[in-house]
Amino acid sequence: MIGWLVVVVLVVTAALAVFGIGITIAGRPPGRELRFAVFGTVALLVVQAAIAAVRVFSGVALPETSTFLIYLVVSVLVLPIALQFATASDDAEGPSRWGGLVVAVAAVATAVAVLRLQGLWAAGGV
Repeated sequence: MIGWLVVVVLVVTAALAVFGIGITIAGRPPGRELRFAVFGTVALLVVQAAIAAVRVFSGVALPETSTFLIYLVVSVLVLPIALQFATASDDAEGPSRWGGLVVAVAAVATAVAVLRLQGLWAAGGV
């Protein structure tokens, strides 16, 4: 994994978590801004995952390759799933104002997954 890209992803996920908390505190339901923020973060995660997957499948030896690949997939999928939950509604009122907090928790979980990925990568001595 690329060290500077990990730092960028961690900063962006932290900013997304703060943004989600801010939306919740403001009492607003998740809107277009939050969707764009999630999509931008996921785009960074996809770039990171593609680079890491190419390196793993081209012969980089890791002590726990299957665990690494699972974390890689999870890091990309958590935010889109959380966004789906955050914007879902079963009534005419629209999404709940708590949707921002759902995305914030998912952003923190994604940051933890990225940190775990970095730890697994470092354990491989790469």
